[in-house]
Amino acid sequence: MLEHTSPHERAETATPGQEPDGPGDSTATATADPGAGAPAPSPDEPSGIIGRRRWTPRFLSDAGDRQALLIWFCSHVGFLIYTYLAAPGRTTDPFLNRLTRWDAENFIAIAEFGYDGPPGMQDSAKLPAFFPGMAMLIKLMKPVVHDGRLATVIISLVACAVVAVALSRLAESYAKGSGRFAVAALFLSPFAAFLYTGYSESLFLALAICAWLLARNGRWDDAALCATAATVVRISGLFLALGLLIMFLVAANGRKAPGGWRALPWLALPGVPIVLYTVFQWTRTGDWLAYNTVQDRFWGRHAVWPWEAFLNTWNMSDDVPTLTMSYYEEMIAAAVLLVLAICLAVRRRWPELAYIAPQVLSFLTLSSFYLSIGRASLTWFPLWVALGVAGVRRPWVWYVSMAVMVPVMAINVGNFTTGAWIG
Repeated sequence: MLEHTSPHERAETATPGQEPDGPGDSTATATADPGAGAPAPSPDEPSGIIGRRRWTPRFLSDAGDRQALLIWFCSHVGFLIYTYLAAPGRTTDPFLNRLTRWDAENFIAIAEFGYDGPPGMQDSAKLPAFFPGMAMLIKLMKPVVHDGRLATVIISLVACAVVAVALSRLAESYAKGSGRFAVAALFLSPFAAFLYTGYSESLFLALAICAWLLARNGRWDDAALCATAATVVRISGLFLALGLLIMFLVAANGRKAPGGWRALPWLALPGVPIVLYTVFQWTRTGDWLAYNTVQDRFWGRHAVWPWEAFLNTWNMSDDVPTLTMSYYEEMIAAAVLLVLAICLAVRRRWPELAYIAPQVLSFLTLSSFYLSIGRASLTWFPLWVALGVAGVRRPWVWYVSMAVMVPVMAINVGNFTTGAWIG
């Protein structure tokens, strides 16, 4: 006959300080699932008394998740302190306004007035360039958070917490112990200011990394739903969908799994928001390519030869002295993107390459000059995973990277929050 012990007795016999080794550790499994491995009560005992445990979310019980959230919290506190200290002598804007410049203002305008913009908005014709996901959330929060600026910051704050946990778990699936390095690299990256402020990068990244992690675990329907939501936020969701499709085709838990082909239709779902948005803008403007038209008209995004885009950016760097460093950063970011794509190709990381390669094409050939490439680097999660793995296997690479990135991040945070354009 089996001997039963209460949860209290089991806790007393556990080795002090013992923690699970990883996702496959039996202790971790038991902790995550209150019913896993619990002995069945004997017929003489009331049902539910033996083995009863209080359920706690994984992000509170998992050490890796807690470390990721600690980095999220500390980096945000540091950002707010630096934003406050950077203001004297440079700006007198209210604190919240320093976090909600440019794109944030456009999201708020769409949330409050739709794509026609508020009365008197001089450049309201540019609004179709912004997908509706962020604006929809701002509008949903309106009954509780009346200030649209505050709503954008809250959205980014919560999304960044999701990013921290999801990125940590994703990196850990490649190399144990790499999660904290990947999260720190992202939140201290050169353009991290856009994660902390009222931009859509953090929201997109939260959905994109969750989609990728779910796909790696074989949950294709859930991954497709997350990718669909990501596409509502940014057109980059299409690149994400392509990466998921390639992963499905090559992964052992994709089409190669028994009955795997049945999950394929789910991967078409991320294309639906693009179709709906295209039709919606056509009903407003009569232009089936309204998104592309606006991108070209306001930001000069149209097809050119790669060397033309580079030379245009190089020449423009001397036009406005206050933007010289910003253009240099864009060119460096373009080089990093190209190197990342080459490394993924050499290592035959086909899903990641399918996600990154279209961005190489988009940024280096479909724009007359380099624009917002540095900001887009935040969404290159294969890069942050690679740096996380380097933190475990080649620590010097991670430390050198941080030595370069952190000072640039500090400069960009100071510039953005005081009204200077950084991409």
